[in-house]
Order: sequence, then structure tokens, then C-alpha cells
Amino acid sequence: MQIVAALFLDEFDMRETPGPSTRLDLTGVHFSTPAPNAFPVRVEPHLVVLVRCGASDSDTSTLEVVYRTAGADPDDASAQKARNVQMLQVEPGKFSYRLVRAELEFEESGTIEAHCSLDSGPVTIVPFTMLEPVD
Repeated sequence: MQIVAALFLDEFDMRETPGPSTRLDLTGVHFSTPAPNAFPVRVEPHLVVLVRCGASDSDTSTLEVVYRTAGADPDDASAQKARNVQMLQVEPGKFSYRLVRAELEFEESGTIEAHCSLDSGPVTIVPFTMLEPVD
């Protein structure tokens, strides 16, 4: 299995089209957002991870998403802000997705990265930056 894409977004919808063929409507894709109020803030951004299962791949895998402070040493346990692990089952030759939510605490503006991997394979890193609040 492979990660095709991982994105933070506001809304996610699926719809069938003739074929049958599935369409994914991704709305409000973003990598930063202003803080909703004065720091510290707690947010739950929506991360969608799109995966594909090759025709000869195993149909099961484990998706792990570890949220870390950007630029931190991967061995620094204090850099880990949240973690999510989900089992996947995808029919060979097909695509699927998982929605991943985590409570992220920001003491000040800065960036947290979502490190996404399947079965401890290659890592896809997606940044999420909390900006200063808008007046």
C-alpha cells in the first residue's frame, strides 16, 4: 500500500459518478490557519490521508500519524504532540482514505508536522502552522 496524498482540509465529501467512478471533493485545503483566540489554543484540524493498494499488495496495513514539533529531533519524545494509529483494509487495485483528527495545543504561533506512514514505511510529512490571531 502507498500514501497518495495527505492534506489538512475543512471539508471532505465523496460522490459516485457513472462508471462507477468515485469523486472526492476536498474543500478548504490548507497548511496554516490563524489562531481562533489568544494563545494558548487547542485545535483539532482535519487531516485526510489518501491511500492506494496495488494489485499485488497486501490488502491490510497500519496507518500511523505522529504529530511533532517542526524541526525537532525525531528521537526527542517531548517533540511528539499527538499520535493516531488505524488499521486499514483496502481491496487490491483500489483507493481509500482515512480521516485523522488530533487535539493539538499551541502555546504560541508555530508549526507542527504530521508524519504519516504505512507499516513503518516511507514517511509523508504535512506541515500545519498556527498563525497569530487576526484582530
